[in-house]
Amino acid sequence: MNIEEYREYCLSIKGATECMPFDEFTLVYKVMDKMFSFAPLNPKEGRFWADVKCDPNKSAELIEHYEGIYFGPYTDKKYWITIHLESDVPDALIKELINHSVDEVIKKLSKKKQKEYQEYLSPHYNDSKN
Repeated sequence: MNIEEYREYCLSIKGATECMPFDEFTLVYKVMDKMFSFAPLNPKEGRFWADVKCDPNKSAELIEHYEGIYFGPYTDKKYWITIHLESDVPDALIKELINHSVDEVIKKLSKKKQKEYQEYLSPHYNDSKN
């Protein structure tokens, strides 16, 4: 997966927004105003990478199986992993991990905010507003 495909996939997540709150070189993706992923626009050693939230139990297994997944230098190593986008990590797994990250964010929200997000995902939600 290249950086553009990563960006397109993050933006395809329902309710996702893109911003650059840290600097003009780091894309940040949020749902319900909570960050689920970020990626610098400047490759490190010629490689693009992205960070996603991840369940700690799942992180250890992923790091063991993929060279392109590790604990990054800028995040809480308990809840975030770094993925080299063009590595041994299959595109399908990167997408799965982005979705998992969104799930991790949503489950930490209040019950009220979780319900609001679920209603936003409902196909009838937008129809009821018209």
